[in-house]
Amino acid sequence: MEKDWGFAALIEYGGKRILFDTGDNPDILANNARAKQVDLSRLDFVVLSHRHGDHMGGMEYLQSVNPKVRIYAPKENFGVYGFSLPSSFYRRDESLAPEQRYYDGSLPAVMKFGSAWPRANFELIEKTTEIARGIHLIALVSDRPTTLELRELSLAIETPDGVVLVVGCSHPGIDRIVEAATSINQRIHLVAGGFHLVVAKDEEIERIVLGLHDKWGVEYVAPGHCTGEPTFAALKRTFGARYLYAGLGTTIALGATPRSLDGADQGPTGARHEEELGIYRLFARGEVER
Repeated sequence: MEKDWGFAALIEYGGKRILFDTGDNPDILANNARAKQVDLSRLDFVVLSHRHGDHMGGMEYLQSVNPKVRIYAPKENFGVYGFSLPSSFYRRDESLAPEQRYYDGSLPAVMKFGSAWPRANFELIEKTTEIARGIHLIALVSDRPTTLELRELSLAIETPDGVVLVVGCSHPGIDRIVEAATSINQRIHLVAGGFHLVVAKDEEIERIVLGLHDKWGVEYVAPGHCTGEPTFAALKRTFGARYLYAGLGTTIALGATPRSLDGADQGPTGARHEEELGIYRLFARGEVER
């Protein structure tokens, strides 16, 4: 498998196959999916967490193998995923000749604006939404200076053991995302993905890590991508055996006791019933080995 900065994960749970983000590069996504024997033509839906290239860079490959798959993405004004507005949004002046007016003065009821992928089957999400039974998209907006107003989706799956939360980059703040997830279920079983603390100071890292562990009661963590090496270390110290390695190619078996599986241990885990067994695979993300 080929390492890169991008992030993508396949989640299999409750009979659903979900691709969360597409990595940084279409060729790397294709190569790593083949290496993990993941068929991206068989997906129930895709979630694009946000508009940064290291999360949607594999779209070209995805569209080549699964052009009709439904893709959930954040709704942003005139964003890369497309946009629409009622034509009543702007002021008119009927004193102008028709040829000098927008649409010659005969406007459509709704004005649709282009997407970077015009043939993609996007469904834009503006607020936290249950998109399938027990599967939610948490929609938040960043208030951080470097990513102000960036909209981001996180995936929250209800399981018998609590919420399994998959995050892309956590630009709105991993603490805010976890807090939002507690409105679905107070018990947060697992948080996996990028925590966006890669350049954070030790004091900020300590505040976030202790908040996840003590305030929100997160049971397991499987951090990666933009979490940052000092944060990996801090999470390992705090969560101990409940810190799961989630590097490139890792499969995490969900259940009462989530665990990372190596290549020789891909069988069923101790989940109570087969239908409760979930799998979280990271096959298009690469960072320095830890």
